[in-house]
Amino acid sequence: MFALACQDRSSKPDVLKVNVDTTLSDLEYDEDTDQDKKITIEDTADKVFEVKTKDGNEVSIESTYHLSNLLQELARAKNESLTEADIKMSRVEEEPADRISRLIKTKYWDNLTRQVDKPGLERILTDTKASDSTMRRLYVPSTDSVGIAYFKSIEKDFKNFKVVVLPQNITPEYVKSINDKPGILSLKLKNGKGVPFVVPGGRFNEMYGWDSYFEGVGLNIDGRQDLSKAMVENFAYQIEHYGKILNANRSYYLTRSQPPFMTSFIRETYESTDENDTLWLKVMTRAAMQEYFEVWMEDGKKLTSNGLNRYFAEGIGIPPETESGHFDEQLAIYAEKYNMPISKFTEAYQSGNLPSQNQVKSDLSLPSLDDYFLHDRSLRESRHDTTWRLDGVCANLNTVSLNSLLYKYETDFAYLIQTYFDDSLTYDNQTFDAQYWLDKAEARKQLVNQLLWNEDDKVFYDYNFVTQSHLIYESATNYYPMWAELVTSEQAEHLKNRLLATLKAKGGILASSKFSVEKFATSDVARQWDYPNGWAPHQMLIWKGLMNYGYDDEAQELIYRWLWMITKNAVDYNGTIPEKYDVVSRTHKVYAEYGNVGTKFDYITPSGFGWMNASYQYGLSLLNEDLKTKLNQLVEPEVLFTP
Repeated sequence: MFALACQDRSSKPDVLKVNVDTTLSDLEYDEDTDQDKKITIEDTADKVFEVKTKDGNEVSIESTYHLSNLLQELARAKNESLTEADIKMSRVEEEPADRISRLIKTKYWDNLTRQVDKPGLERILTDTKASDSTMRRLYVPSTDSVGIAYFKSIEKDFKNFKVVVLPQNITPEYVKSINDKPGILSLKLKNGKGVPFVVPGGRFNEMYGWDSYFEGVGLNIDGRQDLSKAMVENFAYQIEHYGKILNANRSYYLTRSQPPFMTSFIRETYESTDENDTLWLKVMTRAAMQEYFEVWMEDGKKLTSNGLNRYFAEGIGIPPETESGHFDEQLAIYAEKYNMPISKFTEAYQSGNLPSQNQVKSDLSLPSLDDYFLHDRSLRESRHDTTWRLDGVCANLNTVSLNSLLYKYETDFAYLIQTYFDDSLTYDNQTFDAQYWLDKAEARKQLVNQLLWNEDDKVFYDYNFVTQSHLIYESATNYYPMWAELVTSEQAEHLKNRLLATLKAKGGILASSKFSVEKFATSDVARQWDYPNGWAPHQMLIWKGLMNYGYDDEAQELIYRWLWMITKNAVDYNGTIPEKYDVVSRTHKVYAEYGNVGTKFDYITPSGFGWMNASYQYGLSLLNEDLKTKLNQLVEPEVLFTP
């Protein structure tokens, strides 16, 4: 159990009047033994520090947590250029869950906010992903006359900066041609200013698709519908001008969409306020309908012949956002058959100048490599980049997750039309009533149950429509149907039991099971969307899914386990809130292919991580009062819940 480790509180002043530089320097010297500008459980000092106040008193502060809070408060004062400061003891001794939640609400969301306009570009254009070695670029759709005029007018205000107007027809060939000319894509302007958005973490400067929805959940709880509505509007802009909600607004994502959450984003944002802006709601709903029909329901691409959907990200060649050498293991197979070094083979493949087939050592079909990268791009479109579940097969799968999300679109459209538009909404010269969408949802439900439900295991699995078989892989995504309210109460009981038996860990829900990774992994590479890691989106969807079917006690336990892990990690590591966790060891020290974002900072974590912040606020909003008290005391989950 966590307990205050300072001396008797009654003997302490409410405010410590200190010299900022001297106190900060002394604290670092005394307690930051590894000199990383943080005070953590890995520092080897005695964790007792005497604060010398301006009025000549000495106040003893003890424990890693309280000392790290003191460090953060001093650093904030220094950042404000204060020579002397009044450090409130209420901040030093603040309850840990309360502190995390307060900082998310009052600091982190604003620190994660960006906008694409002249002031915003001052920061965005420092990002290396916005430029090559010599030129920084902003790409603007040819259909956005307002954006073209605005950005052309400020082009001269930035050094080595170019505004590029995209062609009307954006093809995979065009996107490949600008891979060596990277840049950011413009977003919506309103009243001469960029419409703001929240980025995933401090090192990001672009708006990511599904991240935005989960961030929106937290923003709505914290009363920041100004940002939630703005991000929905940026989604609508992307649909109108880029033809899809982008993976992110970078040039190399122009052929790639992302998991569809827009109707949930619209509905939850609209209904979290007392506003009655039905015009906004109508415009946003029509934009979501455009995405549904034009992105997801085009035959032969994301819609398969069996009536269900798949991820299918168009493009040519190697995904440009990956680091050098990422695909060497796969490319080596082909390079060996062509009797070429990997570097030469890669160059030839990317340029389309491979030797003819009769020069290959054995029978080799080049499209199989093209197919591999189709699957890889589609995997990235699913945002599970990467997992052994989807490796080399993603575009052949009717995934449980995607079809659950589209079922939610269909039921959301029915609800919105019936509730707010008098059961009639016109889009593209066609009038829709609620029954149209309910029929769509029912047809999808029948197909999901027919093709994705596994009667033996009593769970949903992704369906390979090429081999006409289930991909037997234990994944958190198998439980999206409970969030979408697609299942019967009998199915929900089976799913709940299966979930807790296969994916519950000490820190929450696993992205996938150890058994599945061991079965499907073809190398020892640790994929970040697999065991032993856990992710905020999975937790949030599964909590809501369980509660949809009355499993409140199970949801409370999972929420507590997740929040306890975040809180304990922040207490032990100077407020660190990372992108993901190892939920088996309950640590932010994740050694997967991309490491962990949000763990490197000096003194203060400035912004946490977007969907991790949201999961914290969402979890607290659902947690009962007794468990909130125990969370602040850091009572171990094992004390409260049976295995």
